[in-house]
Amino acid sequence: MQADKIIIIDFGSQYTKLIARKVRECRVYSEVVPCTSDLAYLKEDKAIRGIILSGGPQSVYMKNSNRLADLILELNVPILGICYGLQLLSHHFKGSVKGGKVREFGKTSIKCTAPSIVFRGVSKKLTVWMSHHDHIKNLPREFRVTSRSENGLISSFESRKGKIYGVQFHPEVNHTQEGTKILNNFLYKVCRIKNKWQMGSFIDEKIREIKKLVGNEKAICAMSGGVDSAVAAYLVNKAIGKKLICVHIDNGLMRKNESRDIVKYFKGRLNLRFIDASKIFLSRLKGVTDPEKKRRIIGKTFIDVFQKFAGEQSRKEGGIKYLIQGTLYPDVIESSSFQGPSVTIKTHHNVGGLPKSLHMKLIEPFRELFKDEVRVIGRLLKVPDEIIGRHPFPGPGLAVRVLSDITKEKLDILREADYIYIESLRKYNLYNKIWQAFSILLPVSTVGVMGDSRTYERVLALRAVESVDGMTANWFPMPHNALEEISTRITNTVKGINRVVYDISNKPPSTIEWE
Repeated sequence: MQADKIIIIDFGSQYTKLIARKVRECRVYSEVVPCTSDLAYLKEDKAIRGIILSGGPQSVYMKNSNRLADLILELNVPILGICYGLQLLSHHFKGSVKGGKVREFGKTSIKCTAPSIVFRGVSKKLTVWMSHHDHIKNLPREFRVTSRSENGLISSFESRKGKIYGVQFHPEVNHTQEGTKILNNFLYKVCRIKNKWQMGSFIDEKIREIKKLVGNEKAICAMSGGVDSAVAAYLVNKAIGKKLICVHIDNGLMRKNESRDIVKYFKGRLNLRFIDASKIFLSRLKGVTDPEKKRRIIGKTFIDVFQKFAGEQSRKEGGIKYLIQGTLYPDVIESSSFQGPSVTIKTHHNVGGLPKSLHMKLIEPFRELFKDEVRVIGRLLKVPDEIIGRHPFPGPGLAVRVLSDITKEKLDILREADYIYIESLRKYNLYNKIWQAFSILLPVSTVGVMGDSRTYERVLALRAVESVDGMTANWFPMPHNALEEISTRITNTVKGINRVVYDISNKPPSTIEWE
């Protein structure tokens, strides 16, 4: 049975895919569609039960701002506008939207002023996440206000005729109290979703899709050993078996013993090959300090190494036509305007397609999934818990955790310190309570004293965050005794570090990684 579907129209918000993530968390299938695309095909999709309009960086009164397509209204399904989406609805129906002196960013208190189905069962007063500088001055006819912020601004409305709702805040962000309940109300009480989305059906669909696409050809999987690539390998292996060649590249930027452990673990379970390319990666990174340049160099070097390997395999085994990558939604969002005019935050080496010279087509089975969804798939595929439970690790590896030029000496210092950090988290039973934890070697040296001697050595930063999907994150309140032991062990045993600091920044405004 086909699952009911929600279409999310992307107007360029950094939170657009987070809306999709939250909708799926409610067990409803969602698709993100760019606001600039031809929407005519939506008329033929009988599974659509509702539309959500995302936020975005524009102002509706700007000359070239994106407008609400008439076709969206012609679908005759419920509509929920979020932030820019709310303002767009107001503008479309002849209300007025203005910029003003009062702007709302971050946590804001709102109060419900009228009964609304989307607020059913929700507290009358809520703390929500706002991110806007424009506001509704006058409502369109036949609309009514359902809540206001502490500043007196309209924070939600609905059409008196029903089916059209708007919220100025972001219910998809974890900082909004009862945001999931608000979305649930829209999905189940307004859109009347019946056929829920099941992760098992996603697996079956992807296996059929990959099997049909690859046929009798061969594919390579870029096996980093992390959750994403491991689960992708298990999924594709289930579809095409030995025709999948998994390749692990040691780029010299891995954590302590990581490549050795990956080869040891996956050998025999998958058709795995190993390439030691650490020298070429480190030589190309010599003297580079700019993080974006590091990413570009690493991405190109990965492609070069794969291209050489693929050429050799083509001569031996008759050609390889597909490359499997474990790219996720957050990678895509932060790298480019994948589905909408959003602003680039940072580039990911595994996003953006492949050069024509590689002569391979890219398969990214998880391109529209979040980390927690991939973990669910991994458990359903019986990927071992020690792999599923691993913290995320960036594609560029330790290159973006050494905040200066890359040398083997710096990498070795960071490897040793990070090993102690993670080992200590396991000792204190904290590892599985944390979304991601890692160390950063700063381009700073400070004065210290060891014994009777003065030292002038590097500073190490520790980062640990709590998150569900990596889109937002809170710093982890590390127990003081654990922090003290970690700091003491690192400064006592890792030559080159004499000071340890702990990062207490949330995302937003910070990112999880430092580079």
